[in-house]
Amino acid sequence: MKILIVMDPGILVPPKGYGGHERLVEMFAKEYVRRGHEVHLLVTKGSYVEGCTIHPLGEEGFPPSREEATAAVWRAWRFIWEHRRSFDLIHNFGRLFYLLPVLNYSVKKIMTYGREISKRNIQYVNKLPTKNLIFTGCSTDLISRGGLIGHWETVFNAIDFSKYTLNVNLSADAPLMFLGRIEEIKGCHTAIKVAKALNRRLIIAGNRSPLTEEQVYFEQQVAPHIDGSRIMYVGQVNDEQKNHYLQRSAALLFPIEWNEPFGMVMAEAMACGTPVIAFRRGSVDEVVEEGITGFKVKTMQEMIEAVKKIQMIDRQYCRQSAEERFDVKVIAKRYLTLHK
Repeated sequence: MKILIVMDPGILVPPKGYGGHERLVEMFAKEYVRRGHEVHLLVTKGSYVEGCTIHPLGEEGFPPSREEATAAVWRAWRFIWEHRRSFDLIHNFGRLFYLLPVLNYSVKKIMTYGREISKRNIQYVNKLPTKNLIFTGCSTDLISRGGLIGHWETVFNAIDFSKYTLNVNLSADAPLMFLGRIEEIKGCHTAIKVAKALNRRLIIAGNRSPLTEEQVYFEQQVAPHIDGSRIMYVGQVNDEQKNHYLQRSAALLFPIEWNEPFGMVMAEAMACGTPVIAFRRGSVDEVVEEGITGFKVKTMQEMIEAVKKIQMIDRQYCRQSAEERFDVKVIAKRYLTLHK
């Protein structure tokens, strides 16, 4: 099969730093190639994925200017229309409107969402004649919040489990971990309170938001607790560093204060055998298997009590169960069989 994967321009594939969707694009492109398919990418100029053909959609630079974003739409329309007979499947991770020229054309189309979904755009597109168009969301919770029309399927986000190391032999004083952007809705302040209540070490990893209110949040609710010993902040981490810290942690704390569409860090922790203790919001009910890959709680006090039970989690089985649900091989196969 000949596959075209589309992603908004601005961030290279693979990304140098931030770029969650760009990482997914790289993973699926590689997996599709591994399965014997011919893969083309319509993405940021300068991107490179082994075994794939790159077609530039725009220049590197995030966020792109309004002019560049508009130009990308025209480039996408032209490329997709001119090659409408060349591909068996178009898998779009970018803007829905990229697919307008071929909405009613026979080529199979998958429109994937990993963030909040614009109901207005979905309604507009579904008023037009369409063929072979399937929408996917990274959790049922995400899809259910929108009152959406059209053909929708839940397909979880994926990670490459081969990049993460299972560790079943923890040190007696293994720390807890918080991994994510340091924003109030991510709940780092709650993770600190949990660790302090239990007299446990906590490793905080993640990038700081440039927003003024989030900078104030960090300075007032996070920074005063960082002592370099019990509460450590190690900054933004790459894949290797994530693996290093997660596999050495007793549990990942995920005390979110918003409806997280998926929460990739939960799967990353599970890939190391590290259980996740998460507030029951957004996708958490779908991602965390109670007593197998972690615990789902409603309050900080329940999170404190759940930490006391983490020895009940079999770390090897935690990884095995999560791998069967979230590994890129599993999710890629799911995408490729949606139209069958």
